[in-house]
Amino acid sequence: MAEKDEGKTLASNKKATHDYFIEDKYEAGIVLRGSEIKSIRANKAQLRESYVRHDGRELWLINAHISTYDPASRQNHDPLRPRKLLLHRKEIVKMHEKIKLKGYTIVALDIHLAKGRAKVTIALAKGKKQYDKRQTIAKRDSQRDMASVIGRRLKGNE
Repeated sequence: MAEKDEGKTLASNKKATHDYFIEDKYEAGIVLRGSEIKSIRANKAQLRESYVRHDGRELWLINAHISTYDPASRQNHDPLRPRKLLLHRKEIVKMHEKIKLKGYTIVALDIHLAKGRAKVTIALAKGKKQYDKRQTIAKRDSQRDMASVIGRRLKGNE
């Protein structure tokens, strides 16, 4: 079972790439309870409104929703509790220096499994303005239109 799930994205934050320019990506470990990892493996996690907070020495994943695991009953966890992220000290210091600059934040991009352990991909990001978002959508639409025209031409020549 664990081998089948390796490298599979179990939860993603698609809105992050729409709202932010992603700069540096990091893979961080996450401190979880037993019922939380079971829920994550059952695809019951959401990163939609989550973000990462720096408290001086550590990074914390805030607002990540991991549903309760029904068979755990009494030993269940709070679905929105803050979760500690595990990174090397140098990486934390580097992120903290960037966060001090205006407009930078740390966002969670996805949760996946690596060697049987849950990992979170986090990124240093800078917020997009409304016109940047419209420009990104227009560029994506034009690329899709070009690809469909090229595809039709290739089918017509055969």
